[in-house]
This record gives sequence, structure tokens and C-alpha cells, in this order.
Amino acid sequence: MRLRNPLANAHNHGSAGHGLSHWWAQRFSAIALVLLTVWLLWALGSLVGASHAEAAALLAHPFHAAMAILFVVAGIYHGQLGLQVVIEDYFDSHLVENMALIAVRLVSIFGGLLAVIAILKLALGV
Repeated sequence: MRLRNPLANAHNHGSAGHGLSHWWAQRFSAIALVLLTVWLLWALGSLVGASHAEAAALLAHPFHAAMAILFVVAGIYHGQLGLQVVIEDYFDSHLVENMALIAVRLVSIFGGLLAVIAILKLALGV
């Protein structure tokens, strides 16, 4: 039996460090989204008054299709990271927390795949 407080054992050992990669991933995805949003605003600005065919023609260029896919993937990844933090902070039950994290991950993957497939269909003219 130890009479020492568990908090005293934890002092001066530093952080666990497991959250640092998550923190960096959020920051890098946010920076990527800022840059990709500049492209998106330019692309949408160039499509003001355009028809559906002209918008599809814009996405037919490989550069614009790649940028649209990057925007979708970065946005969904960033959103998934943010929801993960909220779930980990506010859910008390581990079972509910794990189920919510799995649901967020599955919805993110499914939504991302749907968006990427839609962009590729427009880009390839299928």
C-alpha cells in the first residue's frame, strides 16, 4: 500500500504526448482548407451566371478536379477531427463514446467517397 497521492506520482513526468499528432493534424488541415477556400472562391466567382455545362467543364480540367477533391477530403478530415474532440470531451460513457466515434468515422468515409465519386464523374464526363 502506498500512502503517496497519485497526483504526486504524475507530477514532473510531462504530458502523455498522444494528443500532439491530433493537434498538428487539425492545424495542417485548417491551413490547407484556408488555401483551398481561396481556390474555391475564385472558382465559384468565375462561375457566376454560368450554366451547368460550363460548371461541369470547369471540373473537367484535371487541376480543378484535383483541387475540388482535395477540398472535400481536407474538409471532411478536419470536420472528423473536430467532432472527435467534442465526442471525447463530452461523452461520459465509454461505450457511447466509442459508438459515436465509429459512427463519425463511417459517415465521414461514406460522405467523402460519395463526394469524390461525384467529382470524378463530372471530371471524366461519365
